[in-house]
Amino acid sequence: MESENSVPHRNIAASPDPQLRAALRDYARRWPAEALRVEDFLALLADRADPFARERIAGHFTASAWLVDRSGRNILLTHHRKLGMWLQLGGHADGDRDLARTALREAEEESGLSGLQVVEGIFDLDRHRIPEHKDVPAHWHYDVRYIVQAGDDEDFVVSDESHALAWRDIESLAVDETADASLRRMAAKWLDRPAGP
Repeated sequence: MESENSVPHRNIAASPDPQLRAALRDYARRWPAEALRVEDFLALLADRADPFARERIAGHFTASAWLVDRSGRNILLTHHRKLGMWLQLGGHADGDRDLARTALREAEEESGLSGLQVVEGIFDLDRHRIPEHKDVPAHWHYDVRYIVQAGDDEDFVVSDESHALAWRDIESLAVDETADASLRRMAAKWLDRPAGP
């Protein structure tokens, strides 16, 4: 993580979002190598400017779905229209302080799938720079990722936000050097999990 662009670490205990703060601390316990990344997320959470609003151009929260099929062997990816990359489904919180709910909503909207279920607990965290687009300057996304499980219907519908959607084998994704680095990291986490989702 780029430390020169990190959120200043101040007043972290004053965050009005105790559930998200507790979930971030639990994530740091489960993934101690990512403790510095968690501290950046906690600092953003404590910021006086609303970190759940996309208008906070210095950086804001987004939420994503690691949307797995019933077998647990495949992940649904989107060929993102604006970024031109294969990525997990997700989007802006737009004021919703429940990021798990945001991840589920984005997964439903972008896939057209029903019967999805979000698994409790943060699966992954990623802070990444979004390039300037039209009248929106470049900015940071603090992406909180959740496992979302598909129901009986796995026949997706491509939304306006995507060029395409595709189910991708997670084992092959984990070793695909052309894939986004955070996708490979999540694939490795998924494959290394002790049991079940």
